[in-house]
Amino acid sequence: MKKFLFSFAIVALVIGGMFACGEQTKWNREERQAMRNLLRDYRKIVYLNDLSEAEYMLFTDRVLASMEEAYPVYTTLIEMPAVNDTVQVYVVTTIVEQLAADASNMRHLYPYRDLVAANILPDGLTRAQQNTFYQCFANAVDNTYADVGQLVNAMIADTVQNSQISQMQMACANDLFGWTVEVIEVGN
Repeated sequence: MKKFLFSFAIVALVIGGMFACGEQTKWNREERQAMRNLLRDYRKIVYLNDLSEAEYMLFTDRVLASMEEAYPVYTTLIEMPAVNDTVQVYVVTTIVEQLAADASNMRHLYPYRDLVAANILPDGLTRAQQNTFYQCFANAVDNTYADVGQLVNAMIADTVQNSQISQMQMACANDLFGWTVEVIEVGN
C-alpha cells in the first residue's frame, strides 16, 4: 500500500508539474502588453505607418501569436542578446506574409500621399478611387511577379523613377484617371 501511495504521489507530482509548466508557457497580459509597447517602435516602417489603429492591432496580434508560438516562455525571448533583431524578423516576416496573401496591401507600401507627392496620382481622389487604383496596381503586381521574393527584390531595386513598379503605378493611374506622368531625365 505504501508503494502504491508513493507511486501515486510521484505520478500526481509529475502531472501537476506538467500542468504548471503548461501555464507558465503562456504569456500573461503584462508580457503581451510589454511586447505591444516594443512593437510600437516599428510603427514608423512605411508599411505599418499607414495602417489604421485597428489594422495595426490585428497586425501586432499576428506578430505576437507567431512569437509566442516560437518562444512560449516570454523571458526566454526577452533575455536573448539579439531580442530586437528577433522581433524585427517577426515583423518583416508578417509583412511579407500579408503581401503574399493579398497584393492589395500595396497601399501600405506606397501610401496615397506619397504617390501624390511623386506626381503619380492626382490629389483629391476619393477613397473609392484610391481603392480602384490599388486594385489595378495589385493586379499588375500579381501578374508580374511570381512570388513575394521577386516583388521584394524589385522593391529593393526600385531606385529610379522609370522602374517597373513605377511604370505599373503610372499605367494604372493613366488607365483609371487619364493621368499621365511624363518622366524627363536630365543628364549631367
